[in-house]
Amino acid sequence: MTFNGIVDLIKKLIDVLIVWLALYYILKSLRKNVKMILLFKGILVILILKVFSDVLGLVTIGFLLDYVIEWGPLALIVIFQPEIRSVLEQLGRSQLLGRHKVLTVDEREKMVYEITNALDYLRKQSIGALIVIERDNSLNDYIQKSKKIYAEISSDLLISIFFPNNPLHDGGLIIQGDKITSAGAVFPTSDSLKISKRLGTRHRAALGISEATDCISIIVSEETGRLSLAIDGELYYNLTLDEVKLRLLEELRPKKEAFVDEEEIKDEASNDNA
Repeated sequence: MTFNGIVDLIKKLIDVLIVWLALYYILKSLRKNVKMILLFKGILVILILKVFSDVLGLVTIGFLLDYVIEWGPLALIVIFQPEIRSVLEQLGRSQLLGRHKVLTVDEREKMVYEITNALDYLRKQSIGALIVIERDNSLNDYIQKSKKIYAEISSDLLISIFFPNNPLHDGGLIIQGDKITSAGAVFPTSDSLKISKRLGTRHRAALGISEATDCISIIVSEETGRLSLAIDGELYYNLTLDEVKLRLLEELRPKKEAFVDEEEIKDEASNDNA
């Protein structure tokens, strides 16, 4: 194979790779967007009808479907403009280099210790709270519209922020790395049909921001004092304090560290079998 042939092959591989990466990130973004999933199902049905109309020679239906396919993309952009904008914003918020600070084991454990101490007090006093921990997707858009704090994480500070009559009580608190960045943040509420109608705005906001980003949302119910987590568009309701603690420690582990631990477990298992 000549040098030019190798260069052409590399270009084609790069071209295919870029297309697959684009499709992967688009599908990943749309995975939990109910409206966009229904939209794609509708498009698939139209394409199937078009194939059947061509095979069976259905002239009238084929004529109408030709117009739908020709003008459909423009209509979809107009009708689903908010959803499309949401997907593009999510892609723009992605940080290629990961979270802005990778916590050490001690920092991670101290952070979870302070948060769970605050959660224990808040749930016993039935004080509502919403704590959002940033991971790989940036939350700067929400931070800019909230009250900046940038303080060390402590249970006393967390409790005081959510204490009744505090101006920041009703909003969400955002944690970046091992710092409290802001409070009083407003998040998009989820339209998911899976969430119970008994749950209020705080739970829907926690689920909404977990659908839009890869953050961890912690909720304390003001009515019942129950603890919940929202992660990757899933709501884990009525958890014990120990369950919240273990889940936080697991979710906050760096991906590389989790990979190394899995490899160590496999090595230990193979050694035991030997």
